[in-house]
Formats: sequence, C-alpha cells, structure tokens
Amino acid sequence: MLQGKKIIVVLPAYNAEKTFQRTYDEIPKDIVDEIILVDDHSRDHTAEVARKAGVSVITHERNLGYGGNQKTCYKEALKRGADIIIMLHPDYQYPPKLVAPMAALIASGMFDVVLGSRILGGYALKGGMPFYKYISNRLLTAFENLMTGQKLSEYHTGYRAFSREVLINLPILENSDDFIFDNQILTQVFCFGYRIGEITSPCSYNQDCSSISFRRSVQYGFGVLNSSMRYWLQKRGLRHYRLFDKQNGAKLVVSL
Repeated sequence: MLQGKKIIVVLPAYNAEKTFQRTYDEIPKDIVDEIILVDDHSRDHTAEVARKAGVSVITHERNLGYGGNQKTCYKEALKRGADIIIMLHPDYQYPPKLVAPMAALIASGMFDVVLGSRILGGYALKGGMPFYKYISNRLLTAFENLMTGQKLSEYHTGYRAFSREVLINLPILENSDDFIFDNQILTQVFCFGYRIGEITSPCSYNQDCSSISFRRSVQYGFGVLNSSMRYWLQKRGLRHYRLFDKQNGAKLVVSL
C-alpha cells in the first residue's frame, strides 16, 4: 500500500516468456499489493512462467487483442479492490522501478492518470526506438495536441497508471480491442476532465521486445487521426459518440 491505497500492477501479456522474469523481479513489491498477468492466448509458456513466480494469472481462450487484454486487466484489478492500477508491459520495454513514483503521483491526489513518457528526456532514440516510429510518434502527438488542446509529450506509451475512479467512470468497454484502445482511453480522460501527468521513462527496445509490424503501425496511425477527430467533433457538439457517453461507463461497473 501507499498512503492507504491498494496498488495492483497489471501485465497485458502476449508471448512474454523470455522477458517476464526480469520485469517481475524489478517491480517494487514493498508498495505493490498484487500483480495480475493476463495472457492473451500466447504461443509460448508465458502463463506457466508467471504462475511459478506466484503471480495471479488469467488466460484468454482466444486472442482478444491488445485492447481486449487491457479490458480484462482493468476489470480484474477493480474487482480485487484496487485504488491505483498500473499497466506495465511484461516485455521489459519500460522500467518496472517507475511503478513507485507513478503510483505516488496518484496517491498524492495530484493526478488521476500518469503516463511514463519515452520522449521526455530524449530516451526514445537512446533506448533503440526505430527512427520511423520516433518520427511518426512526434507527428501524431503534435496532431493530437492540436485536436485535443493538450500538451502531452507522448500519447503512445504503454506505461500508464490510473486511479480507481477513472477506470470505473470511463466507458472503456466502448473502446476498440486493438492497439487504438490506448489512444481512445486518453481522449476519454480529456473529455471527462481528469487530471493527467507525465513522468520521464527510459525505454529498451531489446530483441524480445514486442512490436507491431509496419503495416499495423500505419493502421494504428490512421486510427489515431480518426480518434482525435472524433474527440474534436464531440467537444464542439458537432457529433456524439458512444465512447464519450458517461452513461456507458456504468457498463463496466455492472460487469464487475
């Protein structure tokens, strides 16, 4: 616990057998109350390795996608009474030791959502991010800031911390089961007025690090443009979308 808050780390996993142990070993267990790994129908032994480490494991009978995996992660953490939920990829791309400061920023009441940014401090390229991904990251982020009126350094990090209130109230079940889920949930955070902060996060693009193909990256990029435009239209009252309807947030509560 941290300031009386129950902290749960969720690990959305797919073929993370080789990197899980290193990730797990560096999670600060003095403040983390529970670790949940959701295995999205991996082809390796990710689930078995995690169980041997004593981690709570949930397995999907079929691959639901990155967004679908997160939905399971968050629902399970909320069911278990988490006050602060931190999503950490088990591929060791992000440093697990930052769980503590990210959780502290939420426990202090300063922020409702905290992102681990690879861009702050110039760590993206230093950590081995492919140059084309770095350029697309910067261009998409600039466009998103323009459409949303925000000033984030990065929208595409997979290292995120949420307060319980945020995840209960956001209609995340309306979001995609694919990679664009990450972008959609941030536009929901903005739309509902939650406070969002960033922390510098080094990264490591090792050979076992998960990464989507160039084709999927392009699809994701167009999805980001669409998501940002939808937010812009919603905020100006020109269109109404289900993923920005607060009443749909109740669907997650009912499913708990």
